Amino acid sequence: MTRLASSFWVQAYLTRLRLADIPAFVTAHGDDTAGAVLVKLNTLDGRARAFQRSFDLTSGARVWVVLAEGEDAAVEAAVARQRSFDPDLWVIEVEDRAGRHLLGEEGLE
Repeated sequence: MTRLASSFWVQAYLTRLRLADIPAFVTAHGDDTAGAVLVKLNTLDGRARAFQRSFDLTSGARVWVVLAEGEDAAVEAAVARQRSFDPDLWVIEVEDRAGRHLLGEEGLE
């Protein structure tokens, strides 16, 4: 299966979020071609979750898993740790009180 360039996926994701009226921002611009993407969901109540892509060993599929969850400062620290050893990492911050991030939608999963 051909992989999309990271910058193309990020732009498509931001467009999907914009169409759903969900604010999102690129807070770290990673490698345009092959940078991994981390999505931080801020629910604007002091809590957050960070998602990263992982391989499901049973199916071989790529799935979104929770990297960190809890107080916003703790999740931000986890994101900073990831960035410290992966300078090519993209970080997208999504802000939605209802917790919507659209990562489970077709084409984004």
